[in-house]
Amino acid sequence: MTTPALPPIDAAALRAAATESKAWPFEEARKLLKRYPEGKPAKNGHAAPVLFETGYGPSGLPHIGTFNEVLRTTMVRHAYETLTGAPTRLIAFSDDMDGLRKVPDNVPNQAMLADYLGHPLTKVPDPFGKFESFAHHNNAMLREFLDRFGFDYEFASSTDYYTSGKFDDALRAVLRHYDAIMGVMLPTLRAERQATYSPVLPISPRTGIVLQVPVEVVDAEAGIVRFTDDGKVIEQSILSGGAKLQWKVDWAMRWVALGVDYEMAGKDLIDSVIQSGKIARVLGARPPEGFNYEMFLDEKGEKISKSKGNGLSLDQWLTYGTDESLAFYIYREPKKAKALHMGVIPRAVDEYEQFRAAYPMQSLKEQLGNPVHHIHNGAVPHETLPVTFGLLLNLVGVLGASATEGQVLGYLQNYLDNDAHLEALAGVFDTAMQGGRSKLSKFIKCALAYNRDFVAPTLVRRAPEGVEIEALRRLDAVLAALPDWADAEAIQNEVYEIGKTAGFETLRDWFRALYETLLGTSQGPRMGSFIALYGIANTRALIAEALARDAAGDQG
Repeated sequence: MTTPALPPIDAAALRAAATESKAWPFEEARKLLKRYPEGKPAKNGHAAPVLFETGYGPSGLPHIGTFNEVLRTTMVRHAYETLTGAPTRLIAFSDDMDGLRKVPDNVPNQAMLADYLGHPLTKVPDPFGKFESFAHHNNAMLREFLDRFGFDYEFASSTDYYTSGKFDDALRAVLRHYDAIMGVMLPTLRAERQATYSPVLPISPRTGIVLQVPVEVVDAEAGIVRFTDDGKVIEQSILSGGAKLQWKVDWAMRWVALGVDYEMAGKDLIDSVIQSGKIARVLGARPPEGFNYEMFLDEKGEKISKSKGNGLSLDQWLTYGTDESLAFYIYREPKKAKALHMGVIPRAVDEYEQFRAAYPMQSLKEQLGNPVHHIHNGAVPHETLPVTFGLLLNLVGVLGASATEGQVLGYLQNYLDNDAHLEALAGVFDTAMQGGRSKLSKFIKCALAYNRDFVAPTLVRRAPEGVEIEALRRLDAVLAALPDWADAEAIQNEVYEIGKTAGFETLRDWFRALYETLLGTSQGPRMGSFIALYGIANTRALIAEALARDAAGDQG
């Protein structure tokens, strides 16, 4: 990201503090320090970079869960670099030679896709008609998003690695240790699966389908295996694209062939991590470090699935929330299952801003525990925004679904009640007013979209009742006596005093009445801030409308 940042922290002080930090990226990075106490051994006389890997199965459209793994891995990578200054690499590996197991629910041309079940994903036509294959389409979507966030990564295609021969030496090792690998896998399978299981999945020379058939090793060094395809016994090389490996064996082979040092995975893959680790040791290598994160859940508490399409897409979040809010939500509590739906976006936007605003005043220890340090790799931006996202949503909720960015900017300019604050934000406002891509402009666009699609359809302003009626009349009178330039704190004090003396059981009842009668929602902002933002005259108009609803009800 290219936003202005605070001055960098002294490297030596940072490294010392990071050694003691309890932030989870540093805790993960210290696993790699134990793996290589003296640093990763040099290779061919050159410093060997510590290799991080993330995996992607392009059988469905990428979603936030996919991005989540790259972001979190990148945070651990940066933490390791902070601790050591050693070189690193990140490979985003796509398992695009996997056979299409089922047709995703959320893509077009499903009948066409059904004709390609079992074929490698790079041989399945793109249902969107834009790319060479379905895998190429989904790989492109993944890279586009990773590039947007400025990730430093190397994209790798399973199909390219298999067909180019890059995996051939590792495939020979799999055949040499075939019986030992079977010894790892067979005890984990049901009896009926044991009868047909093979670590090697040959590609049918007749149909091009990835076959799930028993295989006999004929010549490990030549890569020759024997299997039956539609009643015909075939001997075929598994090298250079003649086969791929079963999932858990493939994962282990990849770790060994690439020399992967760190890879995290979802909690649902704990068994796979264990078995693949055993196979990696059979192949003579040490499994990578890593940890198992909890899964994202949808509104119903169900696991998000690419094929079901029941989670948020990347574009959906970024229509209604900022880039940083997405990264913030992903950073928090990786070992706790979290709901991922539209309702979590506003809070994530505001919580990110709260942590960002606190960062400059914090000690170094506190900064290293602050999520924004890891989101921005220490280069934390310091833009100032005049309001919270929640308050902005309340404003556009009152303005209505047809509100424009220009209208909102006008209200914000009136809200800034001192020249120093306005001067500090002048550049932000100038860019936004000119249609630029400022953070404030993005902030407003997200609020307008969220209000239009999720808030406005649900707003119902009720008529005041009981003590609420007189309390609203008193509020109107108090506001009428205040100058137009009254600040949020002065207004809040007046609202508070009315609530204490108007006969409500609790102040919470008074504020809930304000939200429900004036804003149409059961929860809302600090009323002093809202009134200062919306304007005293406009707020008095809202009160008049609310009292008119009561009068209409009395007449009825």
